[in-house]
Amino acid sequence: MFVFDVHLDLSLNAIEYNRDLRRSAREIREIEAGMTDLKGRGLGTVAFPEMREAGIGLCVATQLAGCMKPAGPVGSWNSPEQAHAMTQAQLAWYRAMEDVGELRQVRDWPEMEAHLEAWHADPAHAPIGYLLSLEGADSLRTLADLESSWKQGLRALGPAHYGKGRYALGHDQEGPLSEQGRELLREMDRLGLILDATHLCDQTFWQAIDLFQGPVWASHHNCRALVDDPRQLADEQIKALADRGAVIGIAFDVWMVVPGWERGVTTHADKPEANLEALADHVDHYCQLLGTSANVGIGTDLDGGYGSEQTPAGLDFISDLRDFRATLERRGYSHDDLEGIFHKNFLDFLKKAWT
Repeated sequence: MFVFDVHLDLSLNAIEYNRDLRRSAREIREIEAGMTDLKGRGLGTVAFPEMREAGIGLCVATQLAGCMKPAGPVGSWNSPEQAHAMTQAQLAWYRAMEDVGELRQVRDWPEMEAHLEAWHADPAHAPIGYLLSLEGADSLRTLADLESSWKQGLRALGPAHYGKGRYALGHDQEGPLSEQGRELLREMDRLGLILDATHLCDQTFWQAIDLFQGPVWASHHNCRALVDDPRQLADEQIKALADRGAVIGIAFDVWMVVPGWERGVTTHADKPEANLEALADHVDHYCQLLGTSANVGIGTDLDGGYGSEQTPAGLDFISDLRDFRATLERRGYSHDDLEGIFHKNFLDFLKKAWT
């Protein structure tokens, strides 16, 4: 199974969690045993060996450093200059992983074709391909930084994360797109970046979709019809994204999978129904609403500031993605449907966007 996971916070885990992702996630758990400084300590699910076990030969890997208020325990800084410095540290880690043959950056369609050929020829040894994405635009000191980031390989950008950002409001806020945010979208259009609609509050979502002329995706989102929260996509948003040719990545953060999960409080013992079957319900909803599986992909967001305490039951490591595919297969999804969901839909999106 070849998997394209379109949302992994690899550099956040490497730099802020101080995890050497060349070790297995199992080893990292042992190293972190007893640590309590950050959420998810000793419960990590993602590292390069487990990604390879899952068949993840390609991912969208983030830079993540914001100035949003209220601030979170990681990824939050008190000035754009500090946030920018963190994104450059994260980029330096990606480059270091390229140097040792673990990762390979993909910036255009010819590079994608070369990577896919190399991966399928020798998946045990080929580097894992990655596209660079920026989650939240706060670290852009001015719009001049965006062109510099494009030259560094940045190919997708989500203007907001959570809270009040410098360019856009996160999903937990209410309000319009600022003029600074409008200028950001115009510059993204000029450069040819992909707009990631994830984390935008509702009013900003609709304004951004209307203003931005380029390719749009939603890297890690589930359905508001099943879990009623502004972090989720409403049916009207899902249809609007599909009309734009977007693909939506299914997210594996369990509070987005079942209603009533309180982060840091609810456990799997409290909600045994919070499992891979419940996650498959979101895939079903997308496909039934749109009448096709062509707009659905995988954007796990695993280890996105949490660990296995907040994943669906049945998924202890990212390598357990194989079990999610089996869950969908049991529901009657065809081979072509599954190939689309696990890699082809997002690849087709990129081929169109880049050619």
